[in-house]
Amino acid sequence: MRAFKAVGMEPLFIKKASGAYIYDVDNNKYLDYVLSWGPMILGHADQAVIKAVKQTLEKGASFGAPTRKETELAQLVNKIYPSIEKLRLTSSGTEAAMSALRLARGYTGREKIIKFQGCYHGHFDSLLVEAGSGSATFGVPSSSGVNKSFAQDTIALPFNDIDKVKEAVRQNKNNIACVIIEPIPANMGVILPQEGFLEELREITQANGIALIFDEVITGFRVALGGAQEIFGVKPDLTILGKILGGGFPIGAFGGKKEIMDLLSPDGPVYQAGTLSGNPVAVEAGITTIKILIKNRIYDNLNNLSLSLELGLKEAVRKAKAQVTIQRAGSLFTLFFTDKGALKNYSDVFDCNLKKFSSFFRNMLKQGIYLAPSQFEANFISVKHTDNDIQKTIRAVGRALGEMKK
Repeated sequence: MRAFKAVGMEPLFIKKASGAYIYDVDNNKYLDYVLSWGPMILGHADQAVIKAVKQTLEKGASFGAPTRKETELAQLVNKIYPSIEKLRLTSSGTEAAMSALRLARGYTGREKIIKFQGCYHGHFDSLLVEAGSGSATFGVPSSSGVNKSFAQDTIALPFNDIDKVKEAVRQNKNNIACVIIEPIPANMGVILPQEGFLEELREITQANGIALIFDEVITGFRVALGGAQEIFGVKPDLTILGKILGGGFPIGAFGGKKEIMDLLSPDGPVYQAGTLSGNPVAVEAGITTIKILIKNRIYDNLNNLSLSLELGLKEAVRKAKAQVTIQRAGSLFTLFFTDKGALKNYSDVFDCNLKKFSSFFRNMLKQGIYLAPSQFEANFISVKHTDNDIQKTIRAVGRALGEMKK
């Protein structure tokens, strides 16, 4: 997405950011709804985070050894996510997803995995089968260089189709190690799980000895402090975290039931390691960010701001008589250029009008609004966005849709 090929442009090069705004190398100012693809829930360059990072950096950037701060971050996560009894830090979400899959296979002694079409879990071979995000942007459902043997062990199913899950489990009795899912997909745009879908998925996996993995890299600390599992009340066996967990610095993590996590080396036979895992700068940024989120109880205000934007965008679409569907989950939202109405899976999203989206994106950029440069991505709102920013965005969308009608 950074390459801007999907929207027919050369990418912007950014030199600085502050609050809800970014500035490119030509000194153009943009209201930012990308927010580094989600981590900047406090806005760019939050002073408390910067202060904490500076103090930490003065003591050293990396040690290759344990620090007390790693344990402090893990304890914070455990209090917020009861399903995470033990936590292992990594340097990226991709690492965390890769390791969670290996752990699930080691725990169950099984080979196959189930994922959902359009859900993106990083660029690990087994998960690049009908993935969303970048691979969807370029119209390629999976990647060259992925061995067929990996793909053969990955079953990709339509999101929100519980009958297909039941069928796959029946056909692969006692051979499915895990089901991995974005509980609220955001890498094919924001798609909401239908009522009962996640609950039934939990029941099926429990009944068949299958590990359920929630990839909450995007939704964690974003749709609620406790992520999607807090909203839906569904408790997975393993959870993948990232983005906000590091306060804008590279980080990833996976955790879950003690009996599963105890299989990780050095205590168990499932190997995982990383030189910069638990980097003290990223850990401190994450701790500071999470403590601010807890103390300030920002989610009600953030959701109200997001609702105001959603309602305003829907009114702008109605006035323009445009074929656009708005979908939102907390402070995540996507404008889909389609006449289908509510979208429920990857197939629905793949039929969107990419040319219209590209034209809309470029128009918004000219008006100083920086949206995700892909129809297959979510946009994000931070605590630094204001009511004036929201109204500015709604007016810009109205003008963009109006001009597209001409």
